[in-house]
Amino acid sequence: MGREKMENLSVIGIGRLGLCFSMTLENAGYNVVGCDINEKYVNEVNSKTFKSSEPGLSSLLRKSENFKATTSLYDAVNHSKLVFVLVRTESEPDGKYDHSQVESVLTGIQKLGVQEETKHLVICSNVNPGYSNQIAQRLEELNWAVSYNPEMIAQGTILKNQQQPDCVYIGAASTEATNEIEKIYNNICSNKPKIYRMDRNSAELAKVSLNSFLTVKISFANMVGDLAIKMNADPDKVLEAIGGDSRIGDKFFKYGFGWGGPCFPRDTRAFVRNAEQNEINAYLVKAASNGNKEHLNFQINQFINTHDKDDPVIFDGTGHQLASDTVFEGVTYKKGTTIIEESQQLEFAVQLAKLGYDILVIDSPQTIKQVQEVYGDIFSYEEVF
Repeated sequence: MGREKMENLSVIGIGRLGLCFSMTLENAGYNVVGCDINEKYVNEVNSKTFKSSEPGLSSLLRKSENFKATTSLYDAVNHSKLVFVLVRTESEPDGKYDHSQVESVLTGIQKLGVQEETKHLVICSNVNPGYSNQIAQRLEELNWAVSYNPEMIAQGTILKNQQQPDCVYIGAASTEATNEIEKIYNNICSNKPKIYRMDRNSAELAKVSLNSFLTVKISFANMVGDLAIKMNADPDKVLEAIGGDSRIGDKFFKYGFGWGGPCFPRDTRAFVRNAEQNEINAYLVKAASNGNKEHLNFQINQFINTHDKDDPVIFDGTGHQLASDTVFEGVTYKKGTTIIEESQQLEFAVQLAKLGYDILVIDSPQTIKQVQEVYGDIFSYEEVF
């Protein structure tokens, strides 16, 4: 992965995802400048006192030698010809992505004026299909080329996903731009991922479509599992048999809680909105969303039909061996994270608590603080450090 000459790269937006990407680049030998508007956070990153719950991130930050964080957009842009943007894009109620943070970056870039040499802006944030083309038109006269290169990651395994991705989507401004981005992935990846070269529109659509398909697959697996339980069949054995067919595969094809978190729900809503804007009925994806809710209802009903209210229910996020059918793996949307956003596990716990069950949540202080802020004392809590 080493090179004869260290190259400069910049990353705008160094939250959890952006800082992981910065460390992945730095670890591969690049000289990286990361930009963020939070001065306190930037100081913690530069002093290496910042601690992240993302596995491996704090360790890479402590070991880094060629990374610097800054609040200056000018310094980040001036540092490199190639600038990655990884700011947050929230999902709005109608399903579209809120581009306000990207827009703030673009406004700052426009204020910097015309670049003496062509700069390359690579959008990695989730965006509404068609948005990167709009950015390209706005920045063209300022001597910027624009590409779209979505991050294909899952919370809790971000560094691994960045360093060993299954595939990479590059919606580039030109063949030259594609070559530059592909060269970076060849340097940072320890495997040989499939590289898909395409236009910006296609890359944006491919990203939201990929996650939408996975939600369909998960919802189908859980529907089959629910049916198996009603028929006194073994859901795990049934799904293992189906997933054993190479046309199906066993990834994302296990029985359990429904999908949630910060990625799947947002991309699914964005896909449906984009389809409807183009007069396509995204009936399969909408059915997957409805099925996800129905599956949760099934799980709740199944539990209350088989467990008395005097049975203590524990949501243990510590990773201990679960020895009882009244003990579950925490309330975060995914094991190994501190994220409770759209967590089916948490909603399951909330519904049981409202029905009168005594719920004990055992988890990290960070997770418990988030849950308490929203749900207060409907649970009992036990912090594990």
